[in-house]
Amino acid sequence: MGTNYFVVKEQAVPEVLLKVVEAKKLLDTGRVRTVNEAADRVGISRSSFYKYKDDIFQFHENSKGTTITLTFQMEDEPGLLSDVLKIIAGFGANILTIHQSIPINGVASLSLSVQALPTTGNVSEMLEAMEQQKGVKKVKILAMA
Repeated sequence: MGTNYFVVKEQAVPEVLLKVVEAKKLLDTGRVRTVNEAADRVGISRSSFYKYKDDIFQFHENSKGTTITLTFQMEDEPGLLSDVLKIIAGFGANILTIHQSIPINGVASLSLSVQALPTTGNVSEMLEAMEQQKGVKKVKILAMA
């Protein structure tokens, strides 16, 4: 079973997760330079930051026009990247950038930036379809802007 994504109102999100989002904003905007500074400023431990940083993102009410940066680990198989790109095209999203590493031990790392357009289908379903693609080992959201 793939990763499930949920939309939850802010009032239902535990305070520590909201503080992780706040710390990430401080880092992304350059208002602090280190994770330690960000964690201190928002009142959480560094371990809490690292535990949740890859799993919590602020959702923009209108995700259309949003750029989603993803990272993948996938098997080095002919046509697999094409299959993943077809999933994205099938949902009507726009591929902005693709960066793939040279495969090591049969596994390639890939980062991909995708723009959700007004015509793009359900982004969560698109991510789930990519995760379920045979040969894809891991899909992680790095950022949403």
